[in-house]
Amino acid sequence: MFQRTVLRQRRAVQSALSVRAISSPRLSARRTSPLQQLSQSLRQSPFRPVPRYYSTENGANKEEPKKEEEKKEEEKKEEEKKTENEGAAAPEGNGETEAAAESTEDRLKKELEVKNLEIIDLKDKLLRSVAEFRNLQERTKRDMEAARTFAIQRFATDLLETIDNFERALSSVPAEKLSAAEAEGNKELNDLYQGLKMTESVLMSTLKKHGLERFDPGEPTEDGKPQKFDPNLHEATFMAKAEDKEDGDIMYVQSKGFSLHGRVLRAAKVGVVKNA
Repeated sequence: MFQRTVLRQRRAVQSALSVRAISSPRLSARRTSPLQQLSQSLRQSPFRPVPRYYSTENGANKEEPKKEEEKKEEEKKEEEKKTENEGAAAPEGNGETEAAAESTEDRLKKELEVKNLEIIDLKDKLLRSVAEFRNLQERTKRDMEAARTFAIQRFATDLLETIDNFERALSSVPAEKLSAAEAEGNKELNDLYQGLKMTESVLMSTLKKHGLERFDPGEPTEDGKPQKFDPNLHEATFMAKAEDKEDGDIMYVQSKGFSLHGRVLRAAKVGVVKNA
């Protein structure tokens, strides 16, 4: 704006000077040029030209709403185009996402099935190991109890001959010499017999405390009949006929049997009746 005002002033000055030059050509030759006159008049005048600055905010403010409206319209058009493109590509995108979701679901199902099978396998192994451990505990307990119960088995087996010798020694003394009439004349023998019998009874009571017991197949049953042969308890050394007894009856006892805590330590050696 300042430049325009300066140009207007120059043009006005030039037009005034040109009019004066035409009217008085002779004077114009003597006078200075219009620019020199203008510069001299500006120097001589007490007022100096002050530049004026005009802001363009109003024009800018008028132009900015237009630009913003244009930008909004362009953005709307772009959004409409995007929505159209997305709408066209939506079926393809949905299909791809559904396929991806199905693939991931199938993969997760397979992994879940594998994990379930592993859990079942591990549970089966755990139950088997627990059962085996319990069986091992029971077997160990039984073995320990058996070892504790039958710890004297070998010792008791070695004592059986001694017990048999005691019985033989007692059976070797005739019953007649132990009668009251013969006891006075055979006092030493009677004392010896009584001492051996007491020793045997003490020994058998001591062994019974530890589970060792003696059984005699020659003793009759509760109804007064002879015992029958039992292969679990008796060992048949011979078989013979006996008219007054039935087949399978025990007719003779060669040696008595022994059991340790219900287990047969030595079977009784007997003779069995066989009439047929």
